[in-house]
Amino acid sequence: MSTPVVKIENLVKRYKELIALDHFSLEIEEGEIFGLLGPNGSGKTTTINCMLSLLSYDKGEVEIFGKKMSPDNYEVKKDIGVVMQNVAVFDELTVYENIDYFCGLYITDKEKRAKLVEEAIEFVGLEDFKKFYPKKLSGGLLRRLNIACGIAHKPRLIIFDEPTVAVDPQSRNKILEGIERLNREGATVIYTSHYMEEVEQICTRIAIMDKGKSRAIGTKDELKKLIRNTETISIEVAKPSDDDMKEISSLPHVYETAYENSKLVVRYSGGKHNLIRLMNLLSDKQYNMGRVYSEIPTLNDVFLEITGTALRDSE
Repeated sequence: MSTPVVKIENLVKRYKELIALDHFSLEIEEGEIFGLLGPNGSGKTTTINCMLSLLSYDKGEVEIFGKKMSPDNYEVKKDIGVVMQNVAVFDELTVYENIDYFCGLYITDKEKRAKLVEEAIEFVGLEDFKKFYPKKLSGGLLRRLNIACGIAHKPRLIIFDEPTVAVDPQSRNKILEGIERLNREGATVIYTSHYMEEVEQICTRIAIMDKGKSRAIGTKDELKKLIRNTETISIEVAKPSDDDMKEISSLPHVYETAYENSKLVVRYSGGKHNLIRLMNLLSDKQYNMGRVYSEIPTLNDVFLEITGTALRDSE
């Protein structure tokens, strides 16, 4: 069995009375795009900082590439790239100079570094902005520069913390495509985001954190099987009578009904042909129906049931 790229065992981090990480464990295999999700205060950033030895911790062990992580383990650190949520570049340096500086922290050979800088510029699509200073770049281009600075030295493990916050859709797609390309080229990726559709799109496995603990780990399909909801049907219709609502609630596999925003909302746990049964009942009672929606659970539904809050509400 191969050695995990990241192995965290029983990590405990306290801030006085607050337990930020409560015996947290995690393994990430080579070649994964691993999503790390959790509400604000769940311990995601603390996990990353402990993983990188930027924070000390009270108990536990962290291994990266099979080696124990420590503040002075530069042999391991040189193979890690970090792209944090807050853009960290030098305003007094141009796009090219910024990437060259950060790449130079790992690559001393000037000829090799020049090649890597050009590749990073091409990778994020900043060829026309090499001589621009950061203040002249849009938010999306600035994010791309931030990514280029973090990946120019070709790290084996790359951590992306909210890389698409406040960027336009075109830049967001460019960033996501870039992350998938880095993964195809051999990088293992840890990805955090408040945008569930991004996580569903690119992550091979996902961990949901809450209150410093790992609440669930698996593929998106495995996680969706953990919750009660398997289908939600919404129908634009006049509000059913109390008796009719009781009859709807008694249909097979129904566990919750509601009337919200001029729509009947019915949630199911299992079963087939749920929509047909519901529409037949409403038709028999001569309700005029408008638009009908049938939705399978989303990752946000999983997150909501496990943590008690929708991810975007936790921002």
